[in-house]
Amino acid sequence: MVGMTRESESGLPIEPVYGPEALEGWDPAEKLGAPGGYPFTRGVYPSMYTGRPWTMRQYAGFGTATESNARYRQLIAHGTTGLSVAFDLPTQMGHDSDAPIAHGEVGKVGVAVDSVDDMRVLFDGIPLDQVSTSMTINAPAALLLLMYQLVAEEQGVGADRLTGTVQNDVLKEYIARGTYIFPPKPSLRLTADIFQYCRAEIPRWNTISISGYHMAEAGASPAQEIAFTLADGIEYVRTAVAAGMDVDDFAPRLSFFFVARTTILEEVAKFRAARRIWARVMRDEFGARNPKSLMLRFHTQTAGVQLTAQQPEVNLVRVAVQGLAAVLGGTQSLHTNSFDEAIALPTDKSARLALRTQQVLAYETDVTATVDPFAGSYVVEKMTDDVEAAALDLMRKVEDLGGAVAAIEHGFQKNQIERNAYRIAQETDSAERVVVGVNRFQLDEEEPYEPLRVDPAIEAQQAERLARLRAGRDRSAVDAALAALKKAAESEDNVLYPMKDALKARATVGEVCNALREVWGTYVPSDAF
Repeated sequence: MVGMTRESESGLPIEPVYGPEALEGWDPAEKLGAPGGYPFTRGVYPSMYTGRPWTMRQYAGFGTATESNARYRQLIAHGTTGLSVAFDLPTQMGHDSDAPIAHGEVGKVGVAVDSVDDMRVLFDGIPLDQVSTSMTINAPAALLLLMYQLVAEEQGVGADRLTGTVQNDVLKEYIARGTYIFPPKPSLRLTADIFQYCRAEIPRWNTISISGYHMAEAGASPAQEIAFTLADGIEYVRTAVAAGMDVDDFAPRLSFFFVARTTILEEVAKFRAARRIWARVMRDEFGARNPKSLMLRFHTQTAGVQLTAQQPEVNLVRVAVQGLAAVLGGTQSLHTNSFDEAIALPTDKSARLALRTQQVLAYETDVTATVDPFAGSYVVEKMTDDVEAAALDLMRKVEDLGGAVAAIEHGFQKNQIERNAYRIAQETDSAERVVVGVNRFQLDEEEPYEPLRVDPAIEAQQAERLARLRAGRDRSAVDAALAALKKAAESEDNVLYPMKDALKARATVGEVCNALREVWGTYVPSDAF
């Protein structure tokens, strides 16, 4: 007897058996193409991992720049091929570590970076022309990128040799995460300025990582994740085109950031559907001609929200399954979470185990032996079509509201995600959704675990560093540079050039962001929804 139909994470049916009839009337040329060819369903490169594996990019950063630098050196020594920097909340919100609002948060969820002095320490001894660096920073992305460029210049590394990514996706902050500073319009203008600056000054840099990960962590389904992420991507492209840029001048440097859940089949289908949708949008709506403009290249992180504090070692299994889903889905780079992240910041050992998980996938399995192992699978191809249709329906609703920013102002994406999060919570509470160690297969008593803790003295140490910085710099040069920055923000000039001058003069993150706050104001969310 054949089993019952189940539902996917997106609420779409998964039949117990699939056959040729699932793909009746299906055109492989239209739906698949060849690997590395339009519509890129089968991957963005012809050889994918058969030539070399994905970039193993571990997300790390905590406490002071000195401590984070030590962790980066360890990761590189263990085989990490790309760094991914986590910044603390004050840095993400554009505040200095000694600001009253930063109290209690300095160095907690990432590294504290107040000035170019901290950035210099953060990358001490790490040759920036030999490592690819991703920075998870959004509203102040321009500042951190410019500090990175300044440190590279001090190392004698030209900006044309720098590779990496700034997340720089502020729209998802209004939807799901909340670390915004400025209102949407000036935030989009700042994004366009980064696009233009990097095209002229840092040509190999990925200027944005348009992120669905945080929406998924807030409760978005796979279909919602790619729908709202691609809708944000469309908004960024429109903004850059409206600023006078040719789509093929910046689109090849766009990248995306998605989650990988434990539901392997739907995750593979999600990644394939996202590539296909983006290729068509870029070709048909924006008239992109460069094949690289049509490629949806993405980084993946395993699903932090699915990790449990109960029986944390079980998270090692979850992360391995999630990482496999990302690889089978064709990711360009991958971060695997550490098993103890539901409890605290990862220890050195758990971070190393997370990296080893990727290395086992890359070197001990056969998933890198052939391109797109699931191509032609009845279930995966049908699920790809279903996820694509559901995502396109949501994207049309965003367009009907006037685009991503207008939909944000209506509360549409946030409302949809919260509804799905509530459904997941109900299913977990009722044990309809099984979470091993939480609502089934529990232990009577959890084993003790000693987490990594951040020293609260870091806040005072950063305040002392800031005091020394302010005492030892040319205050008149800082004031003049900040005045030039405000003048550029009031006009249509690119703000990154005077911003770089201010940071070089050792203006702090808080001072630069406050200068822009004076001109652009701050975003206050509507409580209507």
